[in-house]
Amino acid sequence: MEIYETQSEIAKRKNWLLSLVVIVLVTFGVLVLFQGFAVALIPSLFKISIEDLLGLINGNYDVPNGRMAMLFVQGLGSGLGFWVASWVIIRFIEKADLHWEIQNSRVTTKYLGLILGMTLGGMFFNGLLVYWNSQLVLPESLSGLENWMKEMETQLMELTKFLTDFQSVPELLTGILVIGIFAGIGEEMFFRGLIQPKMKNYFKSAHWGIWITAIIFSAIHVQFYGFLPRVFLGALFGYMYHYSGSLIYPIVAHAFNNSLTVLLVYLSNQGQIDFDLESTDTVSYPAALFGLLVLILGFLYFKKANQSQHGKLDQGI
Repeated sequence: MEIYETQSEIAKRKNWLLSLVVIVLVTFGVLVLFQGFAVALIPSLFKISIEDLLGLINGNYDVPNGRMAMLFVQGLGSGLGFWVASWVIIRFIEKADLHWEIQNSRVTTKYLGLILGMTLGGMFFNGLLVYWNSQLVLPESLSGLENWMKEMETQLMELTKFLTDFQSVPELLTGILVIGIFAGIGEEMFFRGLIQPKMKNYFKSAHWGIWITAIIFSAIHVQFYGFLPRVFLGALFGYMYHYSGSLIYPIVAHAFNNSLTVLLVYLSNQGQIDFDLESTDTVSYPAALFGLLVLILGFLYFKKANQSQHGKLDQGI
């Protein structure tokens, strides 16, 4: 049900390897360009010296305006960067058409509410996957790899905590804009809008396309102890696109998932709720099972409703 029509030779299945190489090179180039541009603007926009900027990049987070500066880099260099990379590839390299007029016509308020409920159910169930993934223990022969994975996880968690340690409403709104909306639009345009239809075409299977894209989506975040839950979220967004034919649904779901997490972290920092972003020690099985039930029932209804409106789709998940 994904919409991706192209007449470009490089995009055809027989040239899949060349097409992927071009996608990787263009995307890497755009992200580096945008992040470099964002970093170059930091000294003048946020009044941060070059010395403090270098320290901030290397993990010294005790820099005035450092959080806003890093959010600026993430918003411009990642969220907007992924969107521009996908647009350049789709529009100029593969000369494809996503038929936004068709995608927009498939969106209704009723089903937007439904996918928000499904996403919330998925978040409850994802708590169980986070717990299982955190229990990962590699064999003794791979202890060096495991230590490196844990070190990377610690560094990324420190960065995440720094970025989400909002002390004011303006910082919270900036976090929602960057981590929620920009990431939701940019990553869904790239992974679901561009990569997923291509993987579906290469492997001649919508389901293979969805899951392989979800694995790539998770791997690119380089968080090994969050790999499984992020694969699950990627597949969830992928099936929303596949069964509706509109990227609007996974974009909204992705933005809602990230924004709600940001809001919960802020409320926890303010002492209004008990929420620990780092906690993987316990899991509520009843909440996880309830979330899974909500998700399954929501998907069954979502799939059936869209099949009847937009024609026969592939067989069930």
